[in-house]
Amino acid sequence: MSSHSDLIKKIIQENKGFITATQVTNNKIPRRCLTDMVKAGEIYKVGRGIYALPTVWEDEMFFLQYRYAQGIFSHGTALYLHSMTDRTPHTYTMTFPFGYNLLGVKKHGISPKLALMELYNIGITEKPSPCSNPLRVYDVEKTLCDIVRGGRNGSDIQLVSQAMKLYAASPTKNLVKLMGYADKLRVKPKLMSYLEVLL
Repeated sequence: MSSHSDLIKKIIQENKGFITATQVTNNKIPRRCLTDMVKAGEIYKVGRGIYALPTVWEDEMFFLQYRYAQGIFSHGTALYLHSMTDRTPHTYTMTFPFGYNLLGVKKHGISPKLALMELYNIGITEKPSPCSNPLRVYDVEKTLCDIVRGGRNGSDIQLVSQAMKLYAASPTKNLVKLMGYADKLRVKPKLMSYLEVLL
C-alpha cells in the first residue's frame, strides 16, 4: 500500500493537488487505495471520480477550473479577482467557447457565458484565487468590455460605474488595449460614454 500511496501522492503533486480515479486505474493502482487514503484524511473526495489534497479541496474556484478547464473566470467574478468590486460573487461566472455543453456546468452553480472563439481567446491572463492557487481569468480591459456589453438583461450600472472609476484612477490602465478590445467586442460607444465622464 505504501508504494501505491506514494505513487498517488506523486501524481497529485504533478497534477496541481488533484487526482482522478481514471489516473489511478491507468497507473495500475487498486482504487481501494483512494478509499484508504480518504479514510486516513490524506485526501478528500471532491466530486465523482475526483480527489484532492485537503488544502486544494477548500479552494472552490480552483476546483471548478480544474473540472472545467475550458472555463475562464469572467464578468463580475473577474472584477472580484482583480479587486475592482467589493461584491463577493454568490455564483461564479465563467466564459466557455461557443458550442460547449453547459449542462454539467450549471449543476455546479456556475453562471456560464458563451463566446465565439475569436472573442473567447482575447485577454486571458492569470490571477491567484483567494487561496493563492493560479486561476485563468480575463484581464481588466477585457472584463470591463464584457460588463459594459452586458447581456440580454443589460449591464449592472452600479457595478460598471464602480469598476470604471477604479480603472480610470489606476496607474496601470492601458487605454490603447481597452479601446482595441472595445472595437472587437463592439462596445466602443458605450465604453466611451463612461470614460468621458471620468478621464
